[in-house]
Order: sequence, then C-alpha cells, then structure tokens
Amino acid sequence: MSDEWFQSPSRRSVIASEAMVVAATPQATFAGYDVLREGGNAVDAAVAAIAVTSVVEASQCGLGGDCFAFVARPDAVPVAYNGSGRAPMGLSLDRLLGEGVGAIARTSPHAVTVPGAVEAWCRLHADFGSLDLERLLAPAIGYAENGYVVQRRVAHDWAMSADLLAAQDNASRFYLRSDGSAPVAGSRHHLPGLTTVFRAIAAKGSDGFYRGPVAEDIVAYLRSLGGAHDLADFADHHGAYVDPISRRFHGHDVYECPPNGQGIAALIIIGLLEALLGDGTLDSTDGVHLLAEASKIAFAIRDELVADPVASPMDVDRWLTPEATARLAARVDRARATPRTSVAEMMPAHPETSYVTVVDRDGLAVSLISSIFSDFGSTLVEPRSGILLQNRGAGFKLEPGHPNAIAPGKRPLHTIIPAMAMKGGRPSLSFGVVGGHYQPVGHTMVLHSMLAEGLDPQEALNRARSLCQSGSLELEAIHPPERARALEARGHSVVYPSVSLGGGHVIEIDHERGVLIGASDPRRDGVVAGF
Repeated sequence: MSDEWFQSPSRRSVIASEAMVVAATPQATFAGYDVLREGGNAVDAAVAAIAVTSVVEASQCGLGGDCFAFVARPDAVPVAYNGSGRAPMGLSLDRLLGEGVGAIARTSPHAVTVPGAVEAWCRLHADFGSLDLERLLAPAIGYAENGYVVQRRVAHDWAMSADLLAAQDNASRFYLRSDGSAPVAGSRHHLPGLTTVFRAIAAKGSDGFYRGPVAEDIVAYLRSLGGAHDLADFADHHGAYVDPISRRFHGHDVYECPPNGQGIAALIIIGLLEALLGDGTLDSTDGVHLLAEASKIAFAIRDELVADPVASPMDVDRWLTPEATARLAARVDRARATPRTSVAEMMPAHPETSYVTVVDRDGLAVSLISSIFSDFGSTLVEPRSGILLQNRGAGFKLEPGHPNAIAPGKRPLHTIIPAMAMKGGRPSLSFGVVGGHYQPVGHTMVLHSMLAEGLDPQEALNRARSLCQSGSLELEAIHPPERARALEARGHSVVYPSVSLGGGHVIEIDHERGVLIGASDPRRDGVVAGF
C-alpha cells in the first residue's frame, strides 16, 4: 500500500478483531457498541441500534414501520425474518375501486399497513438476545426524552420534507420547530411522546405495542381519518422466519430475503452482471451500461411478479438457473440502451430507509433493515405519542388480477432488503444498501466491486453510483463527464439526481486473518465502531 493511498481524501475501512457495529448515525452505532462491550450479542446490539435510529433518524424508520433481518451463526446458513405488516382486514380492492380510488395516496390512511418492526425486534430478541429488553431500549428512551443532536444528512433530508410536514398538524407539532422550519444540523430535537411507547415495549414486549393503549391510540387515530384498521389487525399481527433465496457469485453464496421482498431482483442483476461483465469493472462506460440494462430486466420481473407469496406464489428458482440467466442476458444489447420489456408502472420513488449490521465476538452476525417507506412515511402521526406511520400500502396495485393487488390481510411488495454472503460454509459479508429502488442495484455494486474487482468494503461504498429503472439513467455527479457523454451516445437519457443514490454499510468477516473490516457510506451520517 503506497503513501498515495493515505493522501486520498476518501473515507477508510475500519478493522477490528473482536466485534463490530455499523449503523446510520453515531448515536445508533455507539448504542450498539456499548451493548457489545457490556457482553451483549449481535442481536442485542442491533435492536439497541435500530431503536435509537427510530428516534434520531425518524424520517427513515421507526415504530410505525417494517423490518427485515438476517441472523447467522458462525457455521450455519443465515435465517431470514420477514417483519413486514399487512393491510387491514377491512380494506379490499373492491371497496377502494367502489369509492373511485385510482391509486393509494401517500397521506391516505389506506397507505398505512400494520407496522411490523416492533414485533420483529421483539421476536429476534426473544429467540437470540441475551440482555434484557429494558436495557436495550434505554438509549432510545434517553434520546427521545432528553433530546438528541441532529446529524448533517438527517437535517438535509428533513429540510426537503418541511413543506410536507407543515401540511399535517400532528407532523408539524412533533417534527418541525415552532417557526415551521425543520431542525438544522447541530440543533437538538426532542420526541418525548415516544418514551411511553418504548417503556411499554420494554415492559411487555410486542404486546406493549400491538395490544393495549398504544394500539388503541393508533387505531382510533386512523379510523378518525377514514381508515379501515381494527384492534384485531394489530393484536393478530405476526412476522415470520422465511427460507432465504440465494445464488453463487464469485465463490460466495449470496443470500436475500424471498418475496414479498425484492431480493430476487438483486440476485437476477448479480447473475446478469457475472454473465455480461465478468471480471470487468463497474467503474467504466461498459460497466454502467450493462448494470443499467440488467437492472431494467430485473425491475420488470419484480414489478410483474413479486408480491405476498401467501396470495401470489412466485417461482423464484426459475429465474436463477444458468439457462434463465443466459436467456435474460441475450436480451441485452452491449452497444445500445433498450427499453424495459415490461410497461408495468413502478411504485413511487422512496429513497428512505435505515440499516444496521453487527458481528459479535462469538461470530454471530446480524443484517437488519427498517423503513417507513417514504421520507417521514405517510406523514400521519399518532397525536399522543408522535409515532410516524408508514405508507407502505401505497406500493399496492389497484388492478384486479395483479399479484400485488391490495387485499385484506395482504403484505405489499417490499423494497427493503438486508443481505448476507457466505464462503466455505461461513458468513463472509453482512451488508445492506438503502435507497428504495436502488437497493438491488446497490447490492450488486457492493458484491461486484468486492468479489469480482477486489476492492475493500469502504472502496466499494465510495464508488460513483448509477441507477436505471426504466427510462432515464441517473448518474451521481462524481462520474466523469466523458462517461456521461459516452452513455448518451449509447442511447441513455442521462440525468443527475438531486440527492445521492442510496447509502450502505458493510462488515466483511475475514476468517483467515481473524478480523472484521467495516465500512459506512460517506453519503450518510453513519460510523463504524469495533474493538
């Protein structure tokens, strides 16, 4: 490693030997770090970190959202947990169509699916945790009650949503300052109403959220707005352990959550990049072009077929065979951009989510992601506690016969996807990339950069990003201008996004050297802490 490497201004990976945690803000990372230092395990640390995130980065995730996770013991295939919520039993496609609803609006009570995050945290803690839940939620309670310092990226996103929050009385009261502006970086914000909810969860587990006063308040509020929610929708909610889906990539087994998540899109893109780009670099005109073409194919399949598997099972394996990959790769023109093979309308853009990954001293690894869908979710805020309610139901289709059509008790297509990779029967990578539609593309960039090109985790996250869902090709401004011109010459309509694409965290488990190598995205406020 030359001295030049140390003169670069880029962020560096962190190396530790015992344990490591990476989360979206310093407060969340160090809440998890303290738990690890006290002897807690990776699940304990992940719960503590994501609970803090739900306070200090409430625009991205929280008590009113959903959660997916992987947990992997050092010598076993990861187990996946689906903590997504369902539509109320009283809400149906016929009802909405009969009312003349053409699409579920973001701020409609019909966009609010039953939050699944709290049940997921409590279930994972009950099955794998070692410290008391009261201890794990104490940092979140402290930040809600005593206030927290707003970080830079959080403040940036908050300011962009200020007008939307101002349009809702409760959202304005809890999430804007007295003059109607958003908190700025370095200011202090309080959410004392959340303390009662966290204390109820600490005392009663998931029952503290889904049964009793908290659920009663949420249901009463939503019904006052015309929602179809009932107390039974909350009392009956449960997540589930699910069998992960996977494929081989450069000597590793890559694991994703199955539908109703979009992990299948990530695995399709990974396979196509291996077939089309091989060991070539993504940091090139060819790399960006082929990634865009592979993404359009994967998104078309996702939007046509991915839904709640209870209602609409998807044959995942048929899309992951070598024959299927070869057929899909044959659709790609290496010289020209091509239109999507499907005209299915995509769900709204929603680059908001939060992710945490932890590996402990015993090798237990956790990859956990949580979200309220759009920035500040539905902007519907329960008036007593200040819980922001997600708008995940806006992802449902209102088309009879579509696999993702809304139905009573159904889960929508989900975009939040944690990931893990294994090599030689042992976990090798625990990682996730936030950013809504960008997530499967981000997974591919991390994996290809590290496993095909030999970059370390931080170098993989530092790279310039691109995203093509259907028409335009979004390029981060750090791509060289000549690359943009070359891509336009291939038929791409190049645009520059107003915000950076996604944000990720990675922990690489280097079994040969006995170390952990962690990275946090420079586009966000997160940090790595290890010992």
